[in-house]
Order: sequence, then C-alpha cells, then structure tokens
Amino acid sequence: MNTFLTAFVFAFGAVVLAEMGDKTQLLAMAFATKFKASKVMMGVFIATILNHALAVAVGHFITRFESINLIIQAFASLSFIFFGLWTIRGDKLEGEENRTTRFGAVITVAVAFFIAEMGDKTQLATIALATKFPASPIAILTGTTIGMLAADGFGIVVGHVLKKKIPEQKIKMFSAGIFIFFGLLGTYEVITNDLGFKLIYTIAIMMLIIISTGISGYLLMKKAK
Repeated sequence: MNTFLTAFVFAFGAVVLAEMGDKTQLLAMAFATKFKASKVMMGVFIATILNHALAVAVGHFITRFESINLIIQAFASLSFIFFGLWTIRGDKLEGEENRTTRFGAVITVAVAFFIAEMGDKTQLATIALATKFPASPIAILTGTTIGMLAADGFGIVVGHVLKKKIPEQKIKMFSAGIFIFFGLLGTYEVITNDLGFKLIYTIAIMMLIIISTGISGYLLMKKAK
C-alpha cells in the first residue's frame, strides 16, 4: 500500500472514530431537524475543508523543524490516547445549533461548524495525522474531510431519518478503544525505535502509561454515569 493510500485510510478511519458522538456530529443531527440534509452536508463540507486545510497546514509546518521531530512524533502518538479519553468523556452542544446568519442554510451550517471545529477533537486529530504523514498532506485533508462527511451523514440518517437513537455509549467505547490502541502502539514505536530504550525501561514506561490511561478512563466513565 503506497504512502498516499495509507495516509488516506488512516485519516479517514481516525476522523470517523473521532466524530462518533462528537459535538459536531450532534450539531449535524440538530441542523438536520431544521434544514434539508443535503444543505447540512454541504455546509459541513465547506467548513471541514477549510478547517482541516488549516489543521494540515499547521501540522505540515511543525514537521519542518527537524530538531524537534522526536518530540512531535511522541506528542502525536500520546495525543491519540488523549483523543480516546476525550471520546469517553463525550461532548455536548452549547448553543451552536441556534447560530443563524442571513445567508441561508448552507452558510449557517458552515459558519457554526467551522467555529465548533476550532480546537475540537477532530481538528487536533488532523494536526496530529499531518505530523505523522508529512509527505501526504493532500491524503490527510481528503481522508479527514470524507471521514467527517461519512460520520456526520451516518449521524443524520440514523438519528433523524430513521428516528432511532444511536447506541452512543457503545460507539464511544469502541472508538475510544481504537484511539488508545493506536496511541499506545505509536508510543511504543517511539520509545523503542527513536529513543532506543532497553526492554526493561520500555516495559516500565508502557505500563505506567497503560495504568494511567486505565485509571483516567475509569474515572471518566464513572463521571459520565
């Protein structure tokens, strides 16, 4: 599998997982009760392509500093664990669905989505992906954009058209588990390949991260209940 396709598949999968139960997916479902689904998706597309282009540019710019490349790779790997815990915590709408403009449904959705995405999990995940695949910025942008449309389209269909409740907790736990797994895998690769730590130190560090992640996840689930 070539680099472009690998980056695209990874980006698509990561954003689909990140978007399940995310604030912007909830926002898409809320807007679908007010506007046509096609207009909602067009607004999502416009906002996503602009927001994620910015995120890819930031990630690509960061990787130009070779002296901190190790820090970047370690941060990118650990951030996936963070995104998994964020997914467990979940998001709630804070009035974004009530945002209006004088320019119609598409622009209303685009503006609300662009603002909601700033600093959101999927935008930060896009930055992290851009640092992991610096040679494939177009693949990351394409993958994350299509992933966002797929996840939000799924939310609209299941949550609005079919009038069924998404099994949110199960989806969140599955998505969180995948994120944490890849975060741990990436962290292990950084420790062994880039830092070259001995096996005993690698095991100690990984156990510390796994235990910390497990305790954090447990506390977040307990708080959510």
